[in-house]
Parts: sequence; structure tokens; C-alpha cells
Amino acid sequence: MELNPNEDNNLPLTKFESMLKTNHVLFFDSGEFENIVHYYLSQGKVALAKKAIKLGLEQHPTSTNLKLFRVEVYIFENKLNLADELLNELHELEPLNEEIYIQKASILSKLDNHSKAIKALKKALELTDDVADIYSLIGMEHLFLDEFEEAKYFFMKCLETDIHDYSALYNIMYCFDFLDQHKEAIEYLTTYLDSNPYCEVAWHQLGKQYFSIKDYKKALTAFDFAIISDDRFVGAYLEKGKVLEKLKNYKEALECYVLSLNLDDPTSFALLRIGFCHEKLGEKDLAVQYYKKTIHEDPLLDKGWIAITKFYTKQQNFQKALYYINKAINIDGDNVVYWKQYAKINHRLNFLEEAERGYKKALELGNYELDTWLLRADILLRLGESNTAIQSLLQASEFYPENAEIEYRLSGLYYTAHENDKGQYHLKNALAHNHEYAFILEELFPKVISNPQVKNLLKATS
Repeated sequence: MELNPNEDNNLPLTKFESMLKTNHVLFFDSGEFENIVHYYLSQGKVALAKKAIKLGLEQHPTSTNLKLFRVEVYIFENKLNLADELLNELHELEPLNEEIYIQKASILSKLDNHSKAIKALKKALELTDDVADIYSLIGMEHLFLDEFEEAKYFFMKCLETDIHDYSALYNIMYCFDFLDQHKEAIEYLTTYLDSNPYCEVAWHQLGKQYFSIKDYKKALTAFDFAIISDDRFVGAYLEKGKVLEKLKNYKEALECYVLSLNLDDPTSFALLRIGFCHEKLGEKDLAVQYYKKTIHEDPLLDKGWIAITKFYTKQQNFQKALYYINKAINIDGDNVVYWKQYAKINHRLNFLEEAERGYKKALELGNYELDTWLLRADILLRLGESNTAIQSLLQASEFYPENAEIEYRLSGLYYTAHENDKGQYHLKNALAHNHEYAFILEELFPKVISNPQVKNLLKATS
């Protein structure tokens, strides 16, 4: 019997808490102690659970279940040696108690010995009639080992035992997704829905699978069935909105997102998509209004800041775009996307030093895209920082060892610095990789084109 402190007839819990306040020791049978401990553990009140276990074992020193609760607390407190010792004692007394093997598996799992944990759980499986929870635990251990096929099998066994175990269903879908088995997932969900046709969770998952393979019409149908099964299912409205956006039906998508706001507290995702739909429909004032609501609702959501920045960039209102990207950087200065946007906007405003700083920061944070290297080098060239440009491009060539765009720039920089041998080396490399990019020299290094050595090399390969 589970305890509920709000029920008037819940005498054991009331009596126990009264005893703690008065220090008068009262008698409880072992079952009452077990219920009290279970209640406290389920509420996360570990200190009270420990008191109940201690008093319970003082009154019932042979109670296996209370000792198993003590094991559970030991495991929670990471006192794994004490837990293991107590389990070994209990195993000698009750070798056929499945809970002993379940707790043993919990210890082994905490020690990252998942294979042995699975063996212990399979032993528990032989001893119990309540198999669903153990199937689920075995599935989780296989997930720890990245054994997704095996995990999927045991979660499926779990769902066979209890068709309404949606936690198992989510785990099955996780395995299908990780294995990139979208068609197999669709087949499984279709079969499952034959036996549970009004399961909104399954319809929702089916829609997501169709979305993954870009079958948007079937995805839409699945999300509609999810909403029919539960017309307050916010997730289904959001996913339906995403599908409608893909189908460029922005008005209906907008309706879905607005409905989701009416059903629950506003989410930054819904606000962002509403803004996007308004933008697509040409309703610019409303778009900005919802983008601002998005960043107010969740200042850490980078997509919100990027959306409003890009919106003003498209309007060629670069000062406003710069204002918002600076605010974003003040919140999260390690966001690569922010720095890339910062660099691009400053570049458009011809603020070259700030643009170079943005590209440099993006590189420092691990954005090694080719255009980041090239744009930074071109700005350094315009700033007269030729040596820094060379060093940056040499670094870039480690990531893109046979890239003509890098080689032409290095060639031009070396010729400009009168290091003709290095200039010739990089020009030969560039021409060997791609002759068509030779215009880079003319655009960025017009004086170099008149160099006789350069002329001869270009002629020889034309």
C-alpha cells in the first residue's frame, strides 16, 4: 500500500512523524516500516528514509526488505562496498530473492560493469513474475554499452508486457533513430497502433519518423491522428507546424503554433516559429515582435538571437543587427555562430578591425570552415597585416592541404613580400589544383600579375 500524507486514514506515516517529534518509540509492523521508507525514498527524503530503516531494523532485525532498502540508500550515497557486503549476506540467506540481483546489478552498473549487470538482471528475470521493470533495466544497461539492437529488443519485450509503457516506447524509438532505421520504426509503430489505435504518443512518434524520411504528407496525417487522440497534445501541434512549414503552408503552421501557446505556457521554440511564419508571410512587424518575445522568454536560445539578427541584416539595417548580436555575445561569449555573425555584420559596415576580430574569435572557438579562414586573410591583407595573413593561411592549409584559394593567396602574399621562391612554390601548387581560380591573384594582388615569373607560370598553364 502506497502512503499519501494527505489521506486522513494514513495513520502509520502520521504516527511515525509524531514519534520523531516526541522521541517516544512506538511499534510498527515490518510492512508499515516498508511503506514508510518507500514513501520517503519516492519523495527524495533520504534522511527520513534512513531514520525509518534504522528504527525498522531495530524492531525487525531479520527483515530482508528493510535491509534491501538500506542497500538502496547505500547505493544512492555511493557507499558501494557497504551495499555489496550487505547484499552478499542477504544472498546467503535468500539466494532466490530477485531484488538482491536487481540491487547487485545497480552496483555493477555504477561501477561501469554493464555486462555483469545484465547477467545479474537476467538471473532476476528467472526469479520474478514482474518482468516488465527488469526488461527495462536490461535495456538501459545495453544502452550504456551502445548495444542498440539488444536494447531495442528488451524495450520491445517490456512493451509487450505492458502496452501502455510509453517510457519503453520512447526508448525503442531512440534506438531506431540511433540506428537510422526509420522505415523499420514506421513498420513497428504501424503494428503497435493496430493494437493501440488511440495512442497519441505512437502517432506522434510515427509522424516524426515520416518527417525524418521527408514524407511530409504522411507525417501530417500522423500528427492529425495524435491530435484526434488527445486534442491537448502540445508536442503534436508543434510537430504539425514544422511539417506545414516544410510544405510552405505558413498560415496553417502559424495556427498550430498559436494553439500550442493557448494549451500551455509559451515555449521559446513556438514563439520563434511564429516569428518565422510571420516573416515568411511578409508581416515584418509581427515577426520582430515574436523574435523579441523569443529572446525574452529564453535569452540562452541562440536561434532566437540569430533570427532577429538575420532579420535586420536582410532589411540592411546593419546597426540594429549589430546591436542584437552584441547583446547575444554579452550573454554567451563562447558561441561560434554569434562571432561569425558579428564578423559578417562588421564586414558589411566596413568595420574591418572588428570583422577580423570576429573571424579570429570564431577560429579560436573551433570554426574551421574554409570561408572563415579566407575572409579573415582578405581583411588582414586590407589592414596591411600581411605577415599575420600568411600565418593564418598556413594554418588553414593544414586543414585544407590542397586548396587552390589558399594557395593563390599565399602566393600573392609572398610575391608582395618579395619572397619569390615561396611565391612561386605556392603558385605552382595553386595552378596544379585549380587553374580557374587564378583570377584571385588579379583581384587581390594586381601588382603581382606584372611580375615576369608570374606571367610565365600563368601562360604555361593557360
